[in-house]
Amino acid sequence: MIKKVSLFSKRADFFKFIFISFFILSYSLLIEFQKYKNLTKFDSYIIEAQVLSQYTKTKNSKTFQVLKLKSENGSTIYTSANKSLEDIKGKKISLEIWAGEKSFYEYLVSFYAYSKIIYIHNNITLKQKLNSHLSSSHKNEDITSIYQALYTASPLKYHLYSTFSALGVSHLLAISGFHLGVLSALLFFLIKYPYKSLQNKFFPYRSQKLDSFIIISIVLFTYLIFLDSPPSLVRAFGMLIIGFFLYDRGIKIISMQTLFLTVVLLLSFFPRLSFALGFWLSVAGVFYIFLFLIYFKYLSKFWQFILVPFWVYILMLPYSLAIFQSFSIYHPLSIIWTSLFTIFYPLSILLHILSIGDIFDNLLESFIRMGNEVISVPLSYTSLFVHISLSLLSVYKKGFIWILLLYSLSIFIYAVYHIA
Repeated sequence: MIKKVSLFSKRADFFKFIFISFFILSYSLLIEFQKYKNLTKFDSYIIEAQVLSQYTKTKNSKTFQVLKLKSENGSTIYTSANKSLEDIKGKKISLEIWAGEKSFYEYLVSFYAYSKIIYIHNNITLKQKLNSHLSSSHKNEDITSIYQALYTASPLKYHLYSTFSALGVSHLLAISGFHLGVLSALLFFLIKYPYKSLQNKFFPYRSQKLDSFIIISIVLFTYLIFLDSPPSLVRAFGMLIIGFFLYDRGIKIISMQTLFLTVVLLLSFFPRLSFALGFWLSVAGVFYIFLFLIYFKYLSKFWQFILVPFWVYILMLPYSLAIFQSFSIYHPLSIIWTSLFTIFYPLSILLHILSIGDIFDNLLESFIRMGNEVISVPLSYTSLFVHISLSLLSVYKKGFIWILLLYSLSIFIYAVYHIA
């Protein structure tokens, strides 16, 4: 068996990579800074943007609507509108904004700006058509919101965030590498036998592995663009491309070097990802999977399959409590829900194609009611910092992995104690 080689076999290779990444990052930031200067050059600026979410808010006895926008240059902008404004969620609009004296940092993260809507584009996009179809397929608006989040990366209804956070399954509603993995496996299964038949007749000299990967990548890239490139999905797709590139060249994939390479390259090309929580949570999930596979590679595939969900749940729990501060008696069952989701996700797609997508509606309604039994279990950022520090130390010395596991288990016991 040919032994896989490491990515950075020499220190010089590592520093070359860092230098090239720094050059790419500098150029990317220069482009963003030019866009920022154009935005703030004059008192007002005309932009085209898509309405990501729209909700009503009351402040100082005044009721108005808040719009979350994504501009064509990638900026996330919050603005307010009259309470009588029609539902324009998902639509593209032209508006004049008064950005004021915003810093470059605010521009990269997100900012609020006064605005005036000039024109609402009524062209119905494919994404809107799909959301409309989903809405007509379900009577319950919460169920519709769930499927729209799953298929079109539409923002989940606000009250559902705490519900699914309490159940420990909020990661399932945000399209990420997990969903990409399920879709990749499904596409590979659908392509495999038709391709074999065509290959035997017309092009036996072609590599099934390479061609299948190209076809799957094109489909997933199209889906990524369709969803407006969610940060967690960008990370997953980038890692898929880099992973296959390294694998095809005999370089070790299950390695922290691979994860490091992916993260650095993505941040270099897309600096805004640095401020995307979904991106970093996605990276953390892959980090702990790799940590397990590196240190426990001697276990059989069966035990790895059984233990990885428990491992990831325990080690990701501190992030969940520190960020969302929600827990319930059903939270640990997310290990089971996550495993069942690999069946539910592709099956639900098939059922919607067959126009019987409401089969699971009663089940999902019961699931939502379970999440109403939520309690607040706050975890300080200091505790999270300790957890992250132990995680990084575990990469260099195996002894720290047991300390990390004990620390995470103590946080789990702390959370369970609040239920009693």
